[in-house]
Amino acid sequence: MTSTDTTPGSTGGGGTDRRRWFALAIVMTAAFMDLVDVTIVNVAIPSIQREAGASFSEIQWITAGYALAFAAGLITGGRLGDIHGRKRIFLVGIGGFTVASALCGLAVNPEMLVASRFLQGGMAALMVPQVLSIVHATFPAHERGKVFGLFGAVVGLGAVSGPVLGALLTEWNLFGWEWRSIFLINLPVGVAGLILGSRFITESKAPKALKLDLVGVALVTLGLLMLLYPLIRGRELDWPLWGYVSMAGSLVVLAALVVFERRKSARDGSPLVELSLFRVKSFAAGIAVQTVFGVALGIFFLVWTLYMQFGLGWTPLKAGLTGVPFSIAVSVAAGMSVQKLVPRFGRKVLQAGALVMAAGVLLYIWESGHYGLAITPWQMALPLVVMGVGMGLIVAPLTDAILSEVPREHSGSASGLINTVQQMGNALGLGLVSVVFFGSISDHLSRDQMGPAFADAFQNALGWVAAVLAAIFLLMFALPKRPAQHVEGEALAAEGKEAVLV
Repeated sequence: MTSTDTTPGSTGGGGTDRRRWFALAIVMTAAFMDLVDVTIVNVAIPSIQREAGASFSEIQWITAGYALAFAAGLITGGRLGDIHGRKRIFLVGIGGFTVASALCGLAVNPEMLVASRFLQGGMAALMVPQVLSIVHATFPAHERGKVFGLFGAVVGLGAVSGPVLGALLTEWNLFGWEWRSIFLINLPVGVAGLILGSRFITESKAPKALKLDLVGVALVTLGLLMLLYPLIRGRELDWPLWGYVSMAGSLVVLAALVVFERRKSARDGSPLVELSLFRVKSFAAGIAVQTVFGVALGIFFLVWTLYMQFGLGWTPLKAGLTGVPFSIAVSVAAGMSVQKLVPRFGRKVLQAGALVMAAGVLLYIWESGHYGLAITPWQMALPLVVMGVGMGLIVAPLTDAILSEVPREHSGSASGLINTVQQMGNALGLGLVSVVFFGSISDHLSRDQMGPAFADAFQNALGWVAAVLAAIFLLMFALPKRPAQHVEGEALAAEGKEAVLV
């Protein structure tokens, strides 16, 4: 059964309803795979260096290659789903992601691993935008709040599951695979997703025929690479002049993209980036919040890992398990925020989330200074839970708010933009780490000096994170007081209407 972008919903047939929830489970699993793969590699880096003989530069590319390919391809991936069908592109993406994971696990040298990571990121760029698009096109407005609550829980779980899972797989050394198991574990999950997805996901696409905007693809890819490449490699190369020129040039390229897309839209109505989306206030404001929120997360997760493993000298497993309270708090708060709180209090919930998360950050700064290098995971639990609650109050309803007034025919393009700006924000945060974290650490430290230096740098970086969260609080005043789909959902419920999937 194929669906255009008409409003779907539950039907009188229980079978159709079950298919929708099976489809949701499949796409959520794919989203979880991507989230885990972003972070799972970090804890296995010592094993990769030792067993594969990778140089420091190659290690940089093993982590950065995925991020570059992913960010550069997200908008294109979203639009391909609109044109050729979200189910079809999702299945291509998850199949390619599985093959790329196998190539990573079977890599015979660092060069093959780097190339496979680029391929993996590119396939994720096809797969991930379809997740929100399929949800948007499959569930009616009054059910989407519950679904986005589940999505937020998956995001929270995936954010910290990567380090834990990577540490466990590396330490267990299953079948003597060492670091290879972090990639090979994707194979059974990917194959199951491919088989079940082909059966349970209902096809949907834009209602009018669109063409892929190849010039737009080239401009957006070039612009993002010019921005992200220097950010990712800047510190390693001591921030060369060409990096600043490239980042400034990216703004020119992205400005040219806007001009071209405006003309393309007027000419044939099939631009890569649907600029009309930015005339939707909730979308434009939400994209701004998403970008800045990505900066905060990009700074925090990297400096947190460095602080625990290098500053405190903890093992990857100990550091990974420390994040479990954070993960649980995000998951619980995300479900509560969308299902219970946002329908009643609207954007105040998101603003409360920013303030709560900032409070958790400030508490973490105090505890780090108070307990010093003797701090324990149990003492970290309280600030992490507070931060997790704050993040959970933001992450699920923010997606809901951004997409609430987006026309369904542009849901793929909108989803690609949401994921792209989040990745851009993360990259900006990672670039800022060299200023707010490494900028306060001397290049020549003895072993005894390293712990205190990393602890001080951690507190300094978290001060910046708190400031960014304060800025997010202010930006949220531009969001709608209540997402439109909650109002629509209540109206549907009140009138007893039942939407049918065509």
